[in-house]
Amino acid sequence: MASLGQMIFCTMIVLIVLFAALIIVILSVSLSGSGFGGSTSSVLSNNKKPIANLRKDQLLSCYFNTGQNSVINQVSVTWEKKGLTGLVYKYVNGADALTDQNPQFKARTQVFPDSLARGNGSLLLRAVRRSDEGEYTCSISSSEGKGTANIQLRTAVPTFKLSSGALVAEARSWFPEPNVTWSDFDGHVLQGSTNFTPNSAGIFSVVSRLQSVNISDTYTYRVENNLVISISSATLTGTEVSTNTYFIYNAASSLLSLTYLGIMTSVLCIYYLT
Repeated sequence: MASLGQMIFCTMIVLIVLFAALIIVILSVSLSGSGFGGSTSSVLSNNKKPIANLRKDQLLSCYFNTGQNSVINQVSVTWEKKGLTGLVYKYVNGADALTDQNPQFKARTQVFPDSLARGNGSLLLRAVRRSDEGEYTCSISSSEGKGTANIQLRTAVPTFKLSSGALVAEARSWFPEPNVTWSDFDGHVLQGSTNFTPNSAGIFSVVSRLQSVNISDTYTYRVENNLVISISSATLTGTEVSTNTYFIYNAASSLLSLTYLGIMTSVLCIYYLT
């Protein structure tokens, strides 16, 4: 029979574990750019971890934290990318300043001059490439002050190709192991063959084949686990595949993890007491 002291000790351990995990969740949400109380930085971003579709345009959010409808003057904006020689984009003295722009971003970037007076220095990145992935720093200087914001850009997976009359999709870096579903334009579920290959860390690479596809038809490829859902629309155009992918994140996943952690800690305590 456990003593009163042992029971109190175990209860305190459970509460400490849950409290620490809750702090981690709050910090994660805050750092992702959707925090509960905003940021103390004067330059903010609505989305610090955007996921872009390859060959599609992507807006990188960055704005100066001014009052509603406030107008600021002498605005300059600089976009840089970690590990990149030269700049991604620069705007100063009312015009582009692209002398030091890296060739990778030539004719692919722009800001919105009409919005700069309200502190909006968001960057439109055109025709996203896989090489565009990485950490970007947005720096805004104005009559009201200055500041920076960091944005981590990722490109959407999976990738698609046509091979021997089959539509092949490859999705990397999935954990835990996901489920895969193919469907046609009308939503009818189709039978595909899928291989799940884990690496040494248990992270899965998913390769799925849909046989006997028709040119000009559109197919939906859905990959999901209890953390995230990836939904891709793939349209066959001759020998090419035109795709669009978006993600749905499970907001309850962190709470489920906390619940699981609490249950396991409780079980261990009960085992210890008995």
